[in-house]
Amino acid sequence: MSRSKDIRVESSTLSVDAAYLSILDEACGGNCLFIGTARNHNRGAEVTHLDFETYRSMALKEMGSIADEAMDRFDIRHMAIHHREGNVGLRDIAVIIAVSAVHRDAAFQACRFGIDELKKRVPTWKKEHLLDGSHWVDDRP
Repeated sequence: MSRSKDIRVESSTLSVDAAYLSILDEACGGNCLFIGTARNHNRGAEVTHLDFETYRSMALKEMGSIADEAMDRFDIRHMAIHHREGNVGLRDIAVIIAVSAVHRDAAFQACRFGIDELKKRVPTWKKEHLLDGSHWVDDRP
């Protein structure tokens, strides 16, 4: 049984197709993708765009660890975790989690685990730009 992980921090547009292609496996019937995009509001304020900063080497290492844990914990074959850094416009993709498994339940569980753990553990910081200024967002649990 082959297993793989595709871990990326990109300063350019993330590709859903690239993430999906990296997890495709003809032995897997369950493929799950989470795509997080920049929205135009947060906590009652109008957001114009986001900026993400990462501690790149540590982020890549931790994202790899999350994928390894997901593969050990759930019955999945492949996982992609892609995160943007830099300026992210409204509706642009900020993060993609893609998972393939023989069955759908494992794919759903691992995908949820991936995004939840990324938000908790990966050294990525988000700055929201609003109509009346900007601020760093602290939404870690």
